[in-house]
Amino acid sequence: MSHQFTQLGLEKQAEVKSFMDDFIYPNEDEYYEELHNMEDPNGTPTLMEKLKAAGRERGLWNMFIPHLDPQAPGTKLSNLDYSPISEMLGKVPFASEALNCSAPDTGNMEILNLYASDAVKERWLSPLLQGEIRSAFSMTEPEVASSDASNIELRIERDGDHYVLNGRKWFSSNALRPECEVLIVMGKNNPDASRHQQQSMIVVPKNTPGISIGRDPMVFGYHDRGGHPEVIYDNVRVPEDHLLGGEGEGFAISQARLGPGRIHHCMRSIGVAERALEIMVKRAVERETFGKLLAQHGVVQDQIARSRIEIDQARQYVLHVAHLMDTVGNKAAAQEISGIKVAIPNMALEVIDRAIQVHGAAGVTQFTPLAHMWAHMRTLRIADGPDEVHKMTIARREIRRHSPEFRMN
Repeated sequence: MSHQFTQLGLEKQAEVKSFMDDFIYPNEDEYYEELHNMEDPNGTPTLMEKLKAAGRERGLWNMFIPHLDPQAPGTKLSNLDYSPISEMLGKVPFASEALNCSAPDTGNMEILNLYASDAVKERWLSPLLQGEIRSAFSMTEPEVASSDASNIELRIERDGDHYVLNGRKWFSSNALRPECEVLIVMGKNNPDASRHQQQSMIVVPKNTPGISIGRDPMVFGYHDRGGHPEVIYDNVRVPEDHLLGGEGEGFAISQARLGPGRIHHCMRSIGVAERALEIMVKRAVERETFGKLLAQHGVVQDQIARSRIEIDQARQYVLHVAHLMDTVGNKAAAQEISGIKVAIPNMALEVIDRAIQVHGAAGVTQFTPLAHMWAHMRTLRIADGPDEVHKMTIARREIRRHSPEFRMN
C-alpha cells in the first residue's frame, strides 16, 4: 500500500480495538435488553453513558474529524487513520455513539465548524462536541424526488432580522431522540437564482415554535432509535445569524457535508460485512447437513472465500479514497467518493445475504442480527445519494476525460 498510517493512527487503532474488546462486545446483550425494555423506544439506555465515560477517559473522542479547531475536544486523525477505527465501530451499531462518532451528528458538527457563526458554534457545536446533545439533518422531502437536491421545496424567506421556514421534511434521522435539540435544515430561499444557488442551509433549534412531528416511517419494518420522522415547519422563525454560510450556498454546503459522511458510511459498512462473515463462519462450523458440517460443503466454502476477497478489495478501495481526501481534498476526490458509495454497500449486502442463506430460516428472523444488518445496508443504496446518481456522476466525468465537449441534453 502506497499510503501508510501515522504512528498516532496506529496507536488509536489499537486503543479502539481494546475498547471494543473491553466495553462494547461484552455489553451487547445488556445494551439491547435495556433498550428493549425501555418505555420510550427513542430513549438512550443508561449503559450508553457509562460507555461514553469510558471512551472519554481513554481519550477516544471525536476522532472522525481531522480539521476541527485545536481547542475542540478530540483526537485529530486523518481520514486514512480513521478508516480502520470506523470499520471497527461499524461492527456494533451503538459503538460509534460511545465515542461521539455517530451520524448524523458527525456531518452536522463538521458543517457547523466550517460555516456557523461564532455564536451558533458556542450554542450548538460545543455541546455536540461534548456529547451532551444530539442533532438531526433535515434535507429529504416526501413530495419531491430528493435524489436531485435542487428539487427541494421547503422555503426559507427573509423577514427583517429573521428567516421564516415553511415546508415538510422526512427521514430527519435522530429527530425523535429526547437528546436531539437542534436541526440543520436545507431549503429554497431564492427560486429565481441559478439551479444550484437557490438553496440555503440554516440551524433550527428543535423547540422553535411552529415545528411539529408527522409520520415516523419504519425501514423494512424496523424502528430505529431516534426514528426517521417527518418534520413539519410552519412559519418557523429563526434569527438571521443561524444561516450557515451565505444565502444560496446551501447546495455547496450539502456536498461538503456529504463527502465525509459517505466515506464514514463506507468504513462502517466494511465493519458490518466483517461481522456478517464472522457470523456466517461460526454457523458453518456448528451446523451439519447431509452428514457433514456446512463448512465442509464446497458451496459454503465458495461463499466464505468470495466474501473474504470482496471485503478485502473493498477495504483497499476505501483506504485509497481516504488517502485522496487527505492529500488532494474532498472536491478533487469526488468521483472516487461516489465510487465507494456505490461499491461498498452493495458488497456488504452480498456478504450479509450469503450469511443469511447459510443460516437458513433463522437468518431472516430477529434471533440473529443479519436481517437488521441487511435492512440498514439496503438503505445506504439510497441515503446520501442513490446509486444511480453516483453512477451518473462517475459516467459523466469518465466520458469527459475522452470527450471534453460532452454535455447532457
